[in-house]
Amino acid sequence: MKNIFNIILILLFLSFVNCHSNKETQNLNKENNYVFFLHNKFLEENPDGAFSTEYGVKAEYNRVSESFIKDGFVVFSEKRKTKTNGIEYAKKVTKQIDSLISKGVKPNHITVVGTSKGGYIAQFVSTFAKNPDLNFVFIGSFQDTDIEEVPEIEFCGNILTIYEKSDVFGVSALKRKQLSKLPIPHFKEIELNTGLKHGFLYIASDEWLKPCKMWAKRNYELKN
Repeated sequence: MKNIFNIILILLFLSFVNCHSNKETQNLNKENNYVFFLHNKFLEENPDGAFSTEYGVKAEYNRVSESFIKDGFVVFSEKRKTKTNGIEYAKKVTKQIDSLISKGVKPNHITVVGTSKGGYIAQFVSTFAKNPDLNFVFIGSFQDTDIEEVPEIEFCGNILTIYEKSDVFGVSALKRKQLSKLPIPHFKEIELNTGLKHGFLYIASDEWLKPCKMWAKRNYELKN
């Protein structure tokens, strides 16, 4: 029943977030931990469970969401359409976050988790929201060239970045952190060594899910 309730809540929230008469969003439990999960580009173009021949893994979108729900998080997520405009989508998510906060949810109980393209969208949410109390996890979504190619991104909030040693599409984002002028109360990076290249973020692996959950529960030192 708990999983069914959470799924219904997700759909209602995404559909009616701007409708002030929506009873579900008015009655949100302010003490819950909320996760906005933003998936990668592969899932914009392929169904959940599709096999990536490039990385030899299956996309596990539903399993990621279910993993968060199983551990007590309320998850807001949807499978985006092909060629979704990342900046416009980030503005949409920012409005959804503002709606939660306006209903009494503490910003540090809200975490935006993004993988690959979803990680870039999450970075724009961080830039637009300008709220140092929000939590963010950017996964496999930074390259050194981003500093010149996407200069408008500026980190703000409690930032965790996770990248894979064998992945050419994700490296340390310390340069972005150093150039960001907005407040970043907590910042931490984790380098994984799964050997799966960019495919590591396709699957519902505790290698990255566990630190995400700890960060979302305000365990900024990532200690058990």
